Amino acid sequence: MGVHGQFAARGTAADRSVAVVGMACRVPGAAGPDELWRLLSDGVDATGTTPPERYDAEALYAPGALPGKIAARRGGYVDGVADFDAEFFGMSAAEAVELDPQQRLLLMTAWEALEDAGQRPDLLAGSRTGVFVGGSRADYLENAFQRGLEAATAAQFNNVRSLLPARLSHFFDLRGPSVVVETACSSSLVAVHQAVQSLRAGESPLALVAGVNLPLRPHEGIMMSQAGGMARDGRSKFGAALADGHSPSDAVSVVVLKPLAAALADGDRVRAVIAGSAIGNDGRTSETVLNPSLTGQREVLGWAYADAGIEPSEVDYVEAHGSGSPLLDPLELTALGQVLGAGRPADRPLLVGSVKSNIGHAEAAAGLTGLIKAVLCLEHGQIPASLHAGTPNPAVAWDELPLEIPAELRDLPELGRPAVAGVSAQGSTALNAHVVLLQAETTKYQVADERTDEPQLLALSAETPEALAALARAYAAYLAPGGRGAAFALHDICRSAAMRRQHLKHRLAVVGRSHAELIDALSATGGHTDPAMAEIAYRYQAGGALDWDEVFGGGGAFVPLPTYQWQTKRYWPGEQHDEDDLATWILGRHSRTDFHDESALADIGIDSLAKLQLVIELEKRIGREVDLAALDRLRTVGDLRRWTSELEVAAR
Repeated sequence: MGVHGQFAARGTAADRSVAVVGMACRVPGAAGPDELWRLLSDGVDATGTTPPERYDAEALYAPGALPGKIAARRGGYVDGVADFDAEFFGMSAAEAVELDPQQRLLLMTAWEALEDAGQRPDLLAGSRTGVFVGGSRADYLENAFQRGLEAATAAQFNNVRSLLPARLSHFFDLRGPSVVVETACSSSLVAVHQAVQSLRAGESPLALVAGVNLPLRPHEGIMMSQAGGMARDGRSKFGAALADGHSPSDAVSVVVLKPLAAALADGDRVRAVIAGSAIGNDGRTSETVLNPSLTGQREVLGWAYADAGIEPSEVDYVEAHGSGSPLLDPLELTALGQVLGAGRPADRPLLVGSVKSNIGHAEAAAGLTGLIKAVLCLEHGQIPASLHAGTPNPAVAWDELPLEIPAELRDLPELGRPAVAGVSAQGSTALNAHVVLLQAETTKYQVADERTDEPQLLALSAETPEALAALARAYAAYLAPGGRGAAFALHDICRSAAMRRQHLKHRLAVVGRSHAELIDALSATGGHTDPAMAEIAYRYQAGGALDWDEVFGGGGAFVPLPTYQWQTKRYWPGEQHDEDDLATWILGRHSRTDFHDESALADIGIDSLAKLQLVIELEKRIGREVDLAALDRLRTVGDLRRWTSELEVAAR
């Protein structure tokens, strides 16, 4: 029985279930879910040495718990953490370099998640879509403050943690809840729980849920080293006798959630189903607030499966919190074995793993990253190995508990029902979270034919000509033999590109009857000529509005497509960005965008108070004194441009 049929049999459960319709991530070694799955299934350890742009780990390193020292020189780090497509998001270079890279990467990853979900941002604008972000760091802001009191400028308001969800809500014009969740390492999984509650209550028709964690300074690592929580070799060894703490890591993870009934009605691609969830605090069941509790973990597991209406013994796999802590691991494994092991057949042990063994512990983003891994496991029907397990931790009663940590890639058991997976997260706040996932029915896409009877139009768009050219190349690779799109019907590909993607400023439309003809058209070497389609292509490229239902007719499935091709540049404090002159820099930071040379500075937000702040910032930027009286005499944007031009000449 498929998951949708199973829900029908369970009655009201279908009304409470939530579909995972889109996912995106930036984690060590992987720039998206497909890359993450390859990393996991190949058993890759993606951790590495700490980049010097974060901090000098070599100088701070010392084994053990010496004051002011860090116990590891290794962690999980995302490549290109400073890279951002500022132009796409309407930011100047000055704005981009001052904005926390957590927000920058979150913007791009959220766009990718919406594309994966086939949810057009322009059609979501003004809706009550909710945004729930798990985040506990503001390292970029703290690093700025460490540069001295003069660094506490008005621009730093943009980097407080409450702006993590607000930035998404503002850019996409989403009017629902916009909440930052901080419960330490369970933050992002608690955000999933809150989003599920919002969707079930009808408060939000759609939810963006994110977790973000970019450790940019050593302070927390030093604190964890003093507490004995950092793995000396920079690797998380879940369930192992040699487990000695966790390896900190970057992650930006985003999922798009929608009520299951609405997702099915709208023809969305359901990647997995959230059947239930629960959160709970240990209360006083442990000796101190920082000590974990077996009782608290057992209770949350029981509540989650009661909420899902699923027997705990039916669970096939749990993506554990699994940090590699010699204290936490045995408690978590014991709780899982006691609650999910009760009534379990002896020949079907509970499989338990941890993505932290591959990429490190992403702290506030860890729970959601684990959820993305669990969804991938359900989609592929396989459980990857957990790395660095070695000899099992002797503090776990392995002989009594029906548990197994896979040491190699394993197939999920075929039991004639959708597979069930759980995802756990625990915070040092004693806040535990658990989410119950069900395997979705495999979408039955129409198999690609060599040629179609009718010519098909592929509509592509981007914010810049360079991004459009890159997108055309990405589609050519996607359509080619061996590419992901080679297996999908041409009609479904073209219909999805037209109806499930936002249409941006620069556009391209090509026509073909086969994958090969579209590839030729994308490379400007050929393609099919059809008068009717040529007219539609011309109207589209000219920016006209089209009735896509009329173009493609009824029917057709939404299929996965290439994601937007970002045109990034590096933005990091202290690095010069020559593309911004002083006037552009000032106007980008301190004004609205609707101005011209005759616009009065006061009318676009640069009043007397703003000018006082500008003097401080300008002196820091050009390295010389600025005459406040001269700045105060300026009245228009044109005056500002002329004055700053003279300043730049004088500063050379």
